Amino acid sequence: MNKDFSSLSRIEQKINGSRKLSNYIVGGMLTIGGVGFILASISSYTGKDFLPLGNPSALLFVPQGLIMGAYGVIANLLNLYLWYMVFINFGSGFNSFDKSSKKVLIKRKGLFKDIDVNINFDEIKSVKLDISEGFNPRRRIGLVLKGRRKILPLSSAGDLKPLLEVEEEGARLAKFLSVNLEGIK
Repeated sequence: MNKDFSSLSRIEQKINGSRKLSNYIVGGMLTIGGVGFILASISSYTGKDFLPLGNPSALLFVPQGLIMGAYGVIANLLNLYLWYMVFINFGSGFNSFDKSSKKVLIKRKGLFKDIDVNINFDEIKSVKLDISEGFNPRRRIGLVLKGRRKILPLSSAGDLKPLLEVEEEGARLAKFLSVNLEGIK
C-alpha cells in the first residue's frame, strides 16, 4: 500500500468488524460455560451426572440448580448475540475518498441493515485525532463536518494502533482532503 496519499486520486481503507480473535475466544468460553451451567442444572434436577467433572447431581435443585440454570440461560443468550455479531461481521466496511468526484463514502455493516454515508469534500471542516490514554485507551481518526458538532469516526472500534501510526495516517488524510488536522497537542 502506498503510504503517501498525495499522488493518489482515490483512497480505500478497509475496516475490520467483529471477526476478531478475542470475540472467538469469548464466544467459545461463553458457549462452554453456558452449556456447563445448563447441564449442571439438569443434573441436579434429574439426579444423574451429565458433566464429567464434579458431582452436580448432589446439588439441591432449589435453589442451586435453578440458579445454575438461570446462569446457563443468560450465558447462552449472550452467546447467541455474540455469535450473531461475529457471523454478520458487525462494524466491518470501508472508507473511500475520491478526489475526482470530491466525495467520501463510508460503509459499515449494521445490525439489521448496512449504513452508508456520503459526504462532499466541501462539507469537511477537519480531520480529528481522538486520542485518550489510561484504563480504556482510544486512538481513532474522525472527520469533523462543517456546522455540526459531531465527529464521524473513520477507524474501527477497538482498533488500538500505535500512536505514531495514527498521527501519521491522520496527517496524510488531512493533506489528501486539504483540511486541517486537529487533536495533536
